[in-house]
Amino acid sequence: MTMLQLIGNIFWLIFGGLFTALGWVLAGALCCITVIGIPIGLQCFKFAKLVLVPFGKTVYFGSMSSGSVILNIIWIFFGGLELALSSAIMGVFCCITIVGIPFGLQHFKMAGLALLPFGAQIQRGV
Repeated sequence: MTMLQLIGNIFWLIFGGLFTALGWVLAGALCCITVIGIPIGLQCFKFAKLVLVPFGKTVYFGSMSSGSVILNIIWIFFGGLELALSSAIMGVFCCITIVGIPFGLQHFKMAGLALLPFGAQIQRGV
């Protein structure tokens, strides 16, 4: 992790990233209480991992199986589209200011994950 990524992650945590990640962990834990909610809970944990320290991480969508595609379609209809749109709108608002552009780009990364979380992988990278 570079120094700029570290500084970006620190500012991200201070200005809401920590509370957002804790919210995703809580949502994931609540979803995992039921057997049918476990796949959704695992996706919530994936969001928490990205939201905690988004700078220096990349979301890859390359390993989409037929099961992932079906689950993503169901996800989109039951809240994924709203999550993706809200992240994209926050990204646009952040990008309006020059200082907020790095944070806006992270919101766009989260919008992509919010739209297609099943089969997506989060890895260290640019």
